[in-house]
Amino acid sequence: MRRRNLAWWLYQPYKYLVVIPVLAVATVIFASIGAIFPFFTRSRTASRFSGVPWARVMAWVTPMRVQVEGREHIDPSQSYVLVSNHQSQYDIFALYGWLGVDFKWVMKKELRNVLGIGVACDRLGHIYIDRSNHAAAVATLDDAKKKIVDGTSVIFFPEGTRSRSGKLKVFKKGAFRMAIDLGLPILPLTIVGTRDVLPAGTSDLMPGVARLVIHPPVSVEGCTAEDCNRLSDEVRAIIASSLPDGG
Repeated sequence: MRRRNLAWWLYQPYKYLVVIPVLAVATVIFASIGAIFPFFTRSRTASRFSGVPWARVMAWVTPMRVQVEGREHIDPSQSYVLVSNHQSQYDIFALYGWLGVDFKWVMKKELRNVLGIGVACDRLGHIYIDRSNHAAAVATLDDAKKKIVDGTSVIFFPEGTRSRSGKLKVFKKGAFRMAIDLGLPILPLTIVGTRDVLPAGTSDLMPGVARLVIHPPVSVEGCTAEDCNRLSDEVRAIIASSLPDGG
C-alpha cells in the first residue's frame, strides 16, 4: 500500500473532482469517435483521432509525463509483433499515446461488453479472444492475421495479467507463435513507472513519470514453433533489462 503522506492527501480532491470526471467524459467522447469514424475512414485514421488523443488527455490530466527511448528502432513501414510488460492500466495510455505505431490490441472477450469502449475497439479492429476456449482463441488469432500488414502491428501483454509486484511474470507463447507464423519481427517494449502512477488492482492514483523503452527488433527469420521458448526467454530478458533490478 502506498504511504499516505501530505502529497497523497492533497491529491485526493483533485482525483475525485477532476481526473475521474474527465476520464468518464473523455472516454465517452473518444469511444464515440472510435465507433463512428471507421464508417467513413480507415481504422488506422480513426485510431489516430480517438485512441491517441484519449490517452494523451488522460496522461495530461493525471498528470503523467511519458519519456520515450529508442524510437529510432521503429521502421514506420514495417509491421511488428509488439511485446510489452504490463504493470498498470496506465500502460495503455503510455502505449496508445506515445508509441507512434498503429497497432491492434489482443484483449480478453469480456472487454467487448464494456459500455462504449467495447463497441469502439470492435469497430477499430482490435482482437477479442476467448481465453477459456483454446481452439476458439487460435481461430480468432488466425483470422486476425490479415489485419497485421502495411505497418499495422499487433500488441501482446504476454504475462496475461498485470504484475502487482512489478516483477516480470512468466510469458505465454501466443505472441511468439504469431510472430513466427507471420514472419514478423518482434519489437520488445519496456514500460517503467506506471505502477507508481496506478498500482495494479487499486484505484490509488497519483501523478508520476513513465518511461517507454523501445528495444531493437528481434528477428524470427528461420524460426519454427520449436523456437517459441527460446524467443520467449530472449524477449523476456530484453524487456527485463530496462526494469529496476533487472525485472
